[in-house]
Amino acid sequence: MPKNPISASSPASFEQAMAELEQLVAEMEAGELPLEASVAAYKRGSELVKFCAAQLEKVDSQVKVLEGDMLKPFVGEALNDHSGADE
Repeated sequence: MPKNPISASSPASFEQAMAELEQLVAEMEAGELPLEASVAAYKRGSELVKFCAAQLEKVDSQVKVLEGDMLKPFVGEALNDHSGADE
């Protein structure tokens, strides 16, 4: 049975997933993969894209939480300081 170079495990990080995805794209663009390997590479690439999108969504949510907890009170304090000084 031929050796399958396509990994089925989840990547350890976003960066690892992107590196694997870039490698798959390069192999597919080279046009040297047999049909079955191309389909497997496409499937793995789809999984990696979903993983990366989920990681980006998670980070986006974390940034929104941080902005809500840290940035908004500073804006409110700055507005209160200016309005009190003008009166």
